[in-house]
Amino acid sequence: MSALLEVSGVSKSFDGFKAIDNLSFSIGEVELRAVIGPNGAGKTTFMDLVTGKTRPDSGTIRYGSLSRSLTGMSEARIAQAGIGRKFQKPTVFEDQTVVENLVMALKSPRNPFSVLIRRPPQRDRAATLAEQIGLDDALDRRAGELSHGQKQWLEIGMLLAQEPRVLLVDEPAAGMTTAEREKTTQMLVDAARTRAVVVIEHDMDFVRRLNCRVTVLHEGRVLAEGSLDHVCADPRVIDVYLGRDDDV
Repeated sequence: MSALLEVSGVSKSFDGFKAIDNLSFSIGEVELRAVIGPNGAGKTTFMDLVTGKTRPDSGTIRYGSLSRSLTGMSEARIAQAGIGRKFQKPTVFEDQTVVENLVMALKSPRNPFSVLIRRPPQRDRAATLAEQIGLDDALDRRAGELSHGQKQWLEIGMLLAQEPRVLLVDEPAAGMTTAEREKTTQMLVDAARTRAVVVIEHDMDFVRRLNCRVTVLHEGRVLAEGSLDHVCADPRVIDVYLGRDDDV
């Protein structure tokens, strides 16, 4: 499987603190991956580096079939290239309806010949997205009236409207009810059928439901990688993240 996104030997320091230390990470074109690790492991900085919010001190970040370097590209250009990011706190236009939020997020064709291609009306495209995220019965509700979980789904839908090839999602299960978490799990699994999805998460039950490859970060490096059962059995992961049963 060829890598869609490849981080090689990347390091980043802040005021002498090495947040990312010679990190290497890759994900395929159609893959779901969970990234876990203790606080300060470098998970958020990793996302910042991939999306261009922060630039690495060293190393390379390459993306796409042509292995284009993302280093030095702006956040806007990286987003346009097909890398979408969802932060932990949902960001939606609360005074607008669900369908209006989705319509505003729809990707605009940039190809000059796109005018010759017949596309469904924007509301129809937005309605299809709403069905994918479980909000088809709330199209005309104001986003501010939605529950926390529903706002999370709406933001995921707004990102999907941009047709990203890589979707980075930060702690999607935080603050959700059990039913919402189950629905979110299926939403991310479905999204990963046609793109790469990277999920940063602390909730181990949620990670187990994702049933995907897991990368464990510690002190800015990959500590372990594999199935959840595999990494949870690793003594190093137990020591730095999971804790031992006999710990008091």
